[in-house]
Amino acid sequence: MASAAENARRDQQGKIRARWLLSTPALLIIFIAAIGPLLVMLAYSFMAKGDYGDVKPGEFSLDGWFSVFLQRDIFDDTLTLADAHLSILWRSLRLSVITTVLTLALGFPTAYFIATRPRHTREVWVFLVTIPFWTNLLIRTFAMQQVIRNEGVLNTLLMWLGVINEPLPIMYTDWAILFGMVYVYLPLMVLPLYASLEKLDFRLVEAGYDLYAGRLAVLRRIIIPLVKPGIVAGSILVFIPSLGAYVIPRVLGGGKNLMLGNLIELQFGAGRNWPLGAALSITLMALVMVAMLFYVRNASRAGGGHG
Repeated sequence: MASAAENARRDQQGKIRARWLLSTPALLIIFIAAIGPLLVMLAYSFMAKGDYGDVKPGEFSLDGWFSVFLQRDIFDDTLTLADAHLSILWRSLRLSVITTVLTLALGFPTAYFIATRPRHTREVWVFLVTIPFWTNLLIRTFAMQQVIRNEGVLNTLLMWLGVINEPLPIMYTDWAILFGMVYVYLPLMVLPLYASLEKLDFRLVEAGYDLYAGRLAVLRRIIIPLVKPGIVAGSILVFIPSLGAYVIPRVLGGGKNLMLGNLIELQFGAGRNWPLGAALSITLMALVMVAMLFYVRNASRAGGGHG
């Protein structure tokens, strides 16, 4: 018996070693392509700024992290809040949250509509949703620019209908960035929601109606709790790229309405302050992680109440 148990234990250990060996190439790729650059950014954030960009590897400095939220007066060395950085951080968080809420408000009925179509037509609707992914992000952003500019489709239509007398100044504002992000990231919300709604047993919805529940009650007590994983997945897929958006604020914001991605690029480019850019990059990653943990934990607790 002892010999059989020992052999079983050795077999189990051999299987574990084989799994690790098989997964080693993938783990190396993840480390080199993902974790490696993050470690480089983390190291850069604790180095001194070079005279013409770059960093001074032999000099330890906290100036990069210090400059994320604070700034020193050039005349009397008094410390004040870095208002420009804080305003950009607030704009990034605000626009990302609003984008997530709007894509959820637009994506949920869209996904519900697709999930309730006959099975042989659902693939066509999903295909239509995925068509924007065939086009480069930059091209889609320029397409939105042609819609919301002063002589664009939106203003032309509103003036033709007599709703407005002169073009609305949408371009190079936060509204332009918001429109662009909602347009670009909407499919990322629709697809996870559709995947959850497709698995929904609609007999439960019919049972709710049979028990004299109204539409809002059915939506709040039956549908939303059952498709919560899709809501969480879609919100994460939209919020993360929105928070670090670069192309959309650059094109539609006109370089005046910066977000965190633009601020980071500015420090590595014209600003030539690599430690600050690295510290901002790590700060952005930390914000994303905190938001994900907070959202997923709250969603799990809310879902557990319906279990």
